[in-house]
Amino acid sequence: RRAGIWDMVCGQGGAVPQEAVRTFELNGGRAQPRGEDSDMGAASRTLPQGAYTTLRTYGGRRVLRLDRHFRRLEESVALLGPSGTIDDSAARLAIAAALAACGHPESRVRLTFAPPRLFASVQAFAPLPATAYADGVRCVSVPVRREQHHAKDTRFIAVAGEAYRALPAGVNEGLIVAEDGSLLEGLSSNFFAILGGRLHTERQRALLGVTRRLVLEVAAAVLPVEETAVFAADLPSVRECFITSVSREVLPVVRIASKARDGNRLVRVER
Repeated sequence: RRAGIWDMVCGQGGAVPQEAVRTFELNGGRAQPRGEDSDMGAASRTLPQGAYTTLRTYGGRRVLRLDRHFRRLEESVALLGPSGTIDDSAARLAIAAALAACGHPESRVRLTFAPPRLFASVQAFAPLPATAYADGVRCVSVPVRREQHHAKDTRFIAVAGEAYRALPAGVNEGLIVAEDGSLLEGLSSNFFAILGGRLHTERQRALLGVTRRLVLEVAAAVLPVEETAVFAADLPSVRECFITSVSREVLPVVRIASKARDGNRLVRVER
């Protein structure tokens, strides 16, 4: 079922629970229930247009760098307009209330910010199978573009959903490729590759994910880092590559099918 790939990664890489998504409006430290939907995509369609970010819990109630998620929402709406700010303390209390109301052992949460309104859609979370991390996953290039490279726009959710549903069987992620053949990012992930002893990841034309930032902080002490993309034509020389997102964490990639520019021609490259 092709929709299954989208179900697994629309919330940034978690496995599919059978429970409904519950959405709350967060205001003044409280979580006001709004309703239930079958999945995150359906929940997002009921909300105003704005910016979004997706996170997961650890130990039931802990969220890694929640403040960075708040800033990411503010930065995105500033690019999309109108701008707004989030009261961190009130938002934290309201998110805790939403998590308590749902009662999942671990949760996936999508925050949607349509200033001045803030919403949380909550779903039970389970990680991808251990085999995905042990054996690696497959990726293919997809003909998708973002209107704003650094804005996490809720309008992109539907675009990504269509792309996920069109992925070949067994493929975990679609990679966005620039006109010049640069491998920019995944539909819901950042892309990294080691080429010539350096770790590469795009900065100027990609969303700057929270997990991406963590990887760069650690990688700086291990090997040289260049915040520029590798080209699809470079894939035969790439030593290692992986994708990152909050729910996937760091997921190794073992096969990529893409197109590279050879003069005026596009040729298929697979590694």
